[in-house]
Amino acid sequence: MTRILIVDDEPQMLKALQINLQARHYTVAVAADGRRALMEATQNPPDAIILDLGLPQIGGLQVLQALRAWSAVPVIVLSGRSEFAEKVAALDAGADDYVTKPFAMNELLARLRAALRRPARAEAVAPTAEIGRYTVDLAAAIVRPTQGEGPTVRLTPTEWRILSVLLAHPGRLVTGHQILQQVWGPGHEQKTNYLRVYFAGLRRKLEEDPAHPKHLLTEPGMGYRFEP
Repeated sequence: MTRILIVDDEPQMLKALQINLQARHYTVAVAADGRRALMEATQNPPDAIILDLGLPQIGGLQVLQALRAWSAVPVIVLSGRSEFAEKVAALDAGADDYVTKPFAMNELLARLRAALRRPARAEAVAPTAEIGRYTVDLAAAIVRPTQGEGPTVRLTPTEWRILSVLLAHPGRLVTGHQILQQVWGPGHEQKTNYLRVYFAGLRRKLEEDPAHPKHLLTEPGMGYRFEP
């Protein structure tokens, strides 16, 4: 049976979608936050995902960016955010479709069927990357010590979004314009001071010597690069 993952932090919405999809003979899994959604998508890969943007812990856009680093699963965003910029940001991040709440159930189901009919693309292995003493697991959204026991590193949602963009292009230059557009959305491409602040924080948390980083590199005047 076709497996659908529904991600929404509203219990009534989760229940309504689950009942309607199961009535049409889909197998349904649910997640109420972004971290659980990524774990579920990794451990039990779905055939399609219905994704809300306003999620606790890890936002829906960040979930989408993390998924697209390793998965081509069809994703339909189902959100109460109707602003044009929000739709553009979600589609640019890899969403296959965008449906605004409130919505007609028949329309959502038709869009889901259309997404499932599209030719499947090759799936890549979910990435992990070593940065200093830590292993970054994008699929599980966790940063843990590579060797031995120790506390995990807590990243902010924005730090996760920036990191997911870089790790999707190992060894390649990613311009500041690209990062700003993917993380903050259209209209923020000139706010390069954002990146200086966040990259300094990421290096403090992940690099062994933040003043002389080996993995999260700045290419002056051009952009940034993750060096494995």
